[in-house]
Amino acid sequence: MPGPWVHHIDPIIGSVLGVHLWWYGLSYTLGFLNAHLYFMRRRGVLGLSVRSVYLLTTLLSLGVLCGGRGLVVFYERAYFIEHPAMVPAVWMGGMATHGLILGGLAGVIAFCLIERRPFLLMIDELAIPAALILGFGRLGNFIDGQIVGATTDVPWAVKFPEADGFRHPVVLYDGLKNLCIIPILMWARSRGVPPAGLAVRFIVLYAGLRIPIDLLREYPATWLSLPTGQTMNIILTIAGVLLWLRNQRRSILTPEESAAAFVRQPPAPPSAWQRVALAAVLLFPLVIPSDGVRDVPVRYGARHPGLTHSAIYPPISLPGNPTSP
Repeated sequence: MPGPWVHHIDPIIGSVLGVHLWWYGLSYTLGFLNAHLYFMRRRGVLGLSVRSVYLLTTLLSLGVLCGGRGLVVFYERAYFIEHPAMVPAVWMGGMATHGLILGGLAGVIAFCLIERRPFLLMIDELAIPAALILGFGRLGNFIDGQIVGATTDVPWAVKFPEADGFRHPVVLYDGLKNLCIIPILMWARSRGVPPAGLAVRFIVLYAGLRIPIDLLREYPATWLSLPTGQTMNIILTIAGVLLWLRNQRRSILTPEESAAAFVRQPPAPPSAWQRVALAAVLLFPLVIPSDGVRDVPVRYGARHPGLTHSAIYPPISLPGNPTSP
């Protein structure tokens, strides 16, 4: 029998001064906050001051947001070329998963350049928070209700708001996969890995395990006769395996040896502007409603009565139904 659960979750948490706050955006806020707490717990090992942790979290979060948005603009460039004013309009939706990874990497690179930290060891520290952020993000996708799997009669199938029949909740599969990567990475770290060893393991596990999950996902083939996201999965998996093989040539570092490679910083509290910047980067994602660019009132009006077009949510014409890869 098909699953009994019908998806009718209100995507809006509440409103502040006419600005709606979204469950989808909250998933990013929670991911960033947990990443910050993770770095705070690890700062003794990494030799970081509290001030540096604030900078790292802020740059990582900004990188994730800019990378996710940038890849959506690339995928939907025909639309954004005609509507350039919509590029910064994240409150109309639009974040791409693979862009989150690339953007987060860029944020850590910026931190390493500013603080003169060892890059390969720092990207290892990014692996576990990245899996956590992506796990929370998939919960937001599920509440959004736009990424659906193929029709199925499994007992846990879900009737999504805008899809016929009961479907595989593929975003929950992917979110669980992302969270399950975390203990694997923690186990590998406890045994010792070469520099960048955790990062390449994350790439292979994230992209490689997503390939079979995406086989259950329903989205159009647009690039190399494959869905864009699946093409990216294959490219990342191949690149990750090649990097993993190359990485085996480096000497394995024990956790103690990795910690010794970091120069200890003197204690330093965050400055006032750093506190404000981190608060802003944690709160800003709350205005993001969805993974893809939407006419928000048209898309969500049935699930949130009273949601109407306004200066913030103007009517827009979209060529189809773009979704995050």
